[in-house]
Amino acid sequence: MPRRKSPPKRQTPPDNKYNSVLISQLINRMMLGGKKSTAQGIMYKAMDIMEERTGRNPLEVVEQGIRNVTPTIEVKPMRVGGSTYQVPVEVSFERGSTLAMRWVLENARSRGGRSMADKLANELMDAANGQGNSVKRKDDTHRMADANKAFAHFR
Repeated sequence: MPRRKSPPKRQTPPDNKYNSVLISQLINRMMLGGKKSTAQGIMYKAMDIMEERTGRNPLEVVEQGIRNVTPTIEVKPMRVGGSTYQVPVEVSFERGSTLAMRWVLENARSRGGRSMADKLANELMDAANGQGNSVKRKDDTHRMADANKAFAHFR
């Protein structure tokens, strides 16, 4: 990692069907072994399932779900005087959305269900409704940061 200048952030191009950068990022994170067309097929099938079940625009459901899972604060271990403290730190927008997408995909993969598209659609709909494992993970992160508020002065 360079010490002086950090490399510029790359802009993710929007996906073809919904013209959304968020959907494109989700596809890229879901992709395994460079199989982008497979990941796109799973994502678009999940979007169709969400539209069928909720009757709403699936892009709104995905955005609402990611917004509900995005953490605003997390704990970082910091070593001070020979001991390590869990110090609460505010999360930047990019890191928060990255964590949210990672948690949604991780919990969708661990769900029981028929296909990945079905599991992903269920996880995103649960996240949009404020329930599910991803939202629980965010609440746990916030609870941990709240419990370690006493160490905030080490920031």
